[in-house]
Amino acid sequence: MTAYVIVDIEVLDPEGYKEYVKLAPEAVKLYGGKYIARGGPNETLEGDWQAKRLVILEFPSVEQAKNWVNSPEYAPARALRHQYARTNMVVVEGT
Repeated sequence: MTAYVIVDIEVLDPEGYKEYVKLAPEAVKLYGGKYIARGGPNETLEGDWQAKRLVILEFPSVEQAKNWVNSPEYAPARALRHQYARTNMVVVEGT
């Protein structure tokens, strides 16, 4: 079943974060993922959530999304993201 990874990223160092942006897409693609939304303008419709940089990824399954985020191919990009940003990330099954 299709799965979506939803990420809210607060970029702390825009220059350093550019390296993450260069590395991440290849690992996403390698694990069958694709970008649905990537850092465009967002608007809160209800509640207090003020998303910073919102990213939505689609994967073939929750398992594949987990394989991606914990993969050796994504590890260098993930380390950069942890260094240059604060992140909240969830995965949800599609319908």
